[in-house]
Amino acid sequence: MSEIVEKAEQFVSKILENELNPKILYHNLRHTQRVVKSTKELLNFYTLGDNENERLLLTAWFHDTGYTKTIENHEEASCSIATEFLKEQNYSPEGIEQVCTNIMATKRYYEPQNLQEEIIRDADASHFAKKSYWETAEFLKDELEKLEIANYSNKEWRDENIKMFRNEHEFYTQYAKENWEEGKEQNLKKLVKEKKIEKEIAKKEALKAKYKSESPDRGIQTLFRVTLKNHLTLSDIADTKANILLSVNAIIISVALSNLIPKLDNPSNTYLIYPTAIFISFSVISMILAVLATRPNVTSGQFTKQDVQDKKVNLLFFGNFHKMSLNDYEWAIQELVKDKDYIYSSLTKDLYFLGLVLNRKYNILRWTYTIFIIGIVISVIAFGVSFHFYGQPK
Repeated sequence: MSEIVEKAEQFVSKILENELNPKILYHNLRHTQRVVKSTKELLNFYTLGDNENERLLLTAWFHDTGYTKTIENHEEASCSIATEFLKEQNYSPEGIEQVCTNIMATKRYYEPQNLQEEIIRDADASHFAKKSYWETAEFLKDELEKLEIANYSNKEWRDENIKMFRNEHEFYTQYAKENWEEGKEQNLKKLVKEKKIEKEIAKKEALKAKYKSESPDRGIQTLFRVTLKNHLTLSDIADTKANILLSVNAIIISVALSNLIPKLDNPSNTYLIYPTAIFISFSVISMILAVLATRPNVTSGQFTKQDVQDKKVNLLFFGNFHKMSLNDYEWAIQELVKDKDYIYSSLTKDLYFLGLVLNRKYNILRWTYTIFIIGIVISVIAFGVSFHFYGQPK
């Protein structure tokens, strides 16, 4: 490295560390050092003269020093800083002019006119091909925001970068095309992939929002779910109570048939006939009522297409479709799910008729328990009276 380049490195490092606005997060010393490194990489490939190499390295060091003075037209400010420094170092006028020309070649949208300009432009944009691209791009986004130049959302920033990659930026030197283009394409693919994933997520969210807007309100869903569950639980309780009564009365009748009936053949036990008859009669009646409480209603199990179109049939109850063909039932269900009101209507009918069934069950059970209790009491009284008046030895 020549002496003038070493002095330029020390000078530029000092002013970028001490005089640069702290809001400038991208166009700082780290960026300058990266451009210098990329410039050296390109110069190692191309065979240029010592003067050209030196001037390109000076350009790389000074190209963004103008940010210490101004944001707009910072290239001109960079030229001024480089010219002042190089004059103090007694650098040749043609060298100073070449450095300034190269610095101006880093302006956006500028088309390079020679290899030197191509090298500095490719070096300045080398981060597009680096793995560190994502970090540097984020620094640039934050810099634009802090300087109040532009405020991009993540989506907008990604789209701007894709636009830059596809429509604006290109590598000019053959070395950059052969060695850096692949890295740039990889970064572009990642950007496009992110955009595609975001679109898919947005699409799913839109469908979810649409479904949510068209689906029943959560409160309505909870209402039907809890109410149906309560109805089914009450129905199970009623069936359990009926089964208990059936079992108890079956035991009572078995005991009566095995112990009381054989004793009635004896003339001395004739007083037990009426109490036994009362006891068994009430037990039989209780059993009959318990069976009636759990006895299912028989339905037609069929419906017509007109019934579905008129929304007269509840497709959620098996008793209305158990005799239908699968094709007819599938058609009916498709008609049901098309109409939210029909779904509500079917669920409401299901609740209503479940309620009617529960009312019937519990009314019969109430009478069953009442008759069972009355039967037990009357039977006990009858046995007591019969024994008192007719069963005692005379």
